[in-house]
Amino acid sequence: MIKVAFFDAKEYDTNSFTPKITSEFKVKFYETKLSADTVQLAKGCDVVCIFVNDICDKDVIDGLVANGVKLIALRCAGYNNVDIEYAFGKIHIVRVPAYSPYAVAEHAMALLLTSIRRIHKAFIRTRDFNFSLSGLTGFDLHGKTVGVVGTGKIGRIFMDICKGFGMNVLGYDKFPIKDSDINYVSLDEIWEKSDIISLHCPLTDETTHMVNAESIAKMKKGVVLVNTSRGALVDSEALLEGIKARQIGAACLDVYEEEANVFFHDFSGHIVEDDVLARLISMPNVIVTSHQAFLTSDALENIATTTLANIKEFMEQGRSANEVCYKCDKVGSCPQKHEGKCF
Repeated sequence: MIKVAFFDAKEYDTNSFTPKITSEFKVKFYETKLSADTVQLAKGCDVVCIFVNDICDKDVIDGLVANGVKLIALRCAGYNNVDIEYAFGKIHIVRVPAYSPYAVAEHAMALLLTSIRRIHKAFIRTRDFNFSLSGLTGFDLHGKTVGVVGTGKIGRIFMDICKGFGMNVLGYDKFPIKDSDINYVSLDEIWEKSDIISLHCPLTDETTHMVNAESIAKMKKGVVLVNTSRGALVDSEALLEGIKARQIGAACLDVYEEEANVFFHDFSGHIVEDDVLARLISMPNVIVTSHQAFLTSDALENIATTTLANIKEFMEQGRSANEVCYKCDKVGSCPQKHEGKCF
């Protein structure tokens, strides 16, 4: 029987995974996040299953190995929270590369439309029977230029949605897709030419704080920034200053660089100590959702199915097509056929 410890498990995790767990798995769900302080909870387990805000640094990896854990199974696509270089040769890692790119891309557009058409403000007004249109003027998406940073599956789906609105679509990617119809431009051109910028790239050392004071200064005055990827792509303090200076016209954020101890929790009866987040949320032209872009029934179904298949395949066959390792990551895309383990 394969023993699995789920960390940072929410109600929607247990609801989506439990019906698929068979007699082959013995599972423990922990609400706490994986960290150096909680790694002992994995003792005696074969696998830990983690999400975006679990910590998997050197100390945690050493703790997992010491506790006999053989596999880290990410129930998400990104793995920037795992020290994959240190993990290489010690413990294997699998992920869910594509659970529902439509969910994230559609949420990005939902945020954008809500922001520019003031739908959230209209909703609050009409709940109080205030039917005034004052202050609700938006603008057309048709004919506007959108710059999409990252042209993976999610980025390309978002591009298709934008084309459906009649927008002029520009793309940037460190690894452009060959023979595609994407209008690739430089990153500086994205900053300078876009009315709307949407981020769909992974978080790496190179992309950390790619939206900063310098890049914001290059953007069109009044630009709308959408981020449904990773919070640390954006320097939050620089974003706040850009909003205050009226350089940033609006920000639509599903992620935040210091979200780990805030998102997925109810602080409605408490004082949030993160001053930058509190000030961003207080801005009338900022919309924040708590990393919910992935949260559709379709995506949860795919996450559960793929995660358990990854675990079973690796534990029974010694391989997984969805394994990720330091060698794979170094070249930007995996050159291996994954007919065996990465090491």
